[in-house]
Amino acid sequence: MDQLKKEDYLAIINSIHDGLYFVDENRKIIFWNDAAERISGFSEEEVVGKCCADSILTHIDVDGNYLCEQGCPLQVTMDDKQAHEDTVYLHHKKGHRIPIHVRTSPLIDSQGNVTGAIELFTDISNQEANAMRVKELEKLALLDTLTNLANRRYLEQEIHIRLSELDRFNVPFGLFFMDIDYFKKINDKYGHEIGDEILRYTSKTFVVNSRPFDLYGRWGGEEFVAIIRNVNEKELRGIAERVRRLVERSYIIHHGRKIMVTLSIGATMAVQSDSVKSVINRADENMYQGKQEGRNKVVFR
Repeated sequence: MDQLKKEDYLAIINSIHDGLYFVDENRKIIFWNDAAERISGFSEEEVVGKCCADSILTHIDVDGNYLCEQGCPLQVTMDDKQAHEDTVYLHHKKGHRIPIHVRTSPLIDSQGNVTGAIELFTDISNQEANAMRVKELEKLALLDTLTNLANRRYLEQEIHIRLSELDRFNVPFGLFFMDIDYFKKINDKYGHEIGDEILRYTSKTFVVNSRPFDLYGRWGGEEFVAIIRNVNEKELRGIAERVRRLVERSYIIHHGRKIMVTLSIGATMAVQSDSVKSVINRADENMYQGKQEGRNKVVFR
């Protein structure tokens, strides 16, 4: 059997489904495969030669901590010369956050010195389920065209169905009423085109990090509603905090500057005496309480 050439190895690496990149000992990216571009939105030309923390992937953990500053999976694997696995959230070029499963391994030369590291990462978002949902909503004219989320009409119908399910079968669900903080200032400062980009990346952060049976929609303007099924109070609080942190750590780059926003979230569990109006109003009141308490906050009641 003929020996594989360098271009054959590259073809194999570029054909794999997972993102793969190599860094040197200073975490400068020296190789970036096709799947890494597909998952992250960043091309090889945009990342090779740069440090992995330079406004590219900027991994965060579930608590919203920037791993580029402390706890970088690649740095950890180079420090202890061991392979590691973890679930983190990468920054997509379009601004939103994507959950990925990462596997890192050190690159070690024949003298035992670490010369760099490899990261293999898998997109674990439910994008396929979301794509099917978008197609269904398009057929029913229940889609918000800017964000590709369910529109207000569909949200109201879905809440009505979930309340009936709660009443008949005692299947629990919770609701988020969410508002982007200081959104008018963003529009006034950067223009509506940037405002629309922020609405899109915030929406994408919602859906790619959601469970397949939850529903996120645009209520109007910069307001969003989420219907979170099969949860108790503790789980609902945890999901709300995760959503808040992911949006807080998402951003777009405009003229070399990061533009970031935060969310105020009102969360509530539906009860059997609720109507569509009452459960929405309660979540909305909680959201406004969060605004009054300083914004970028989850209020649960």
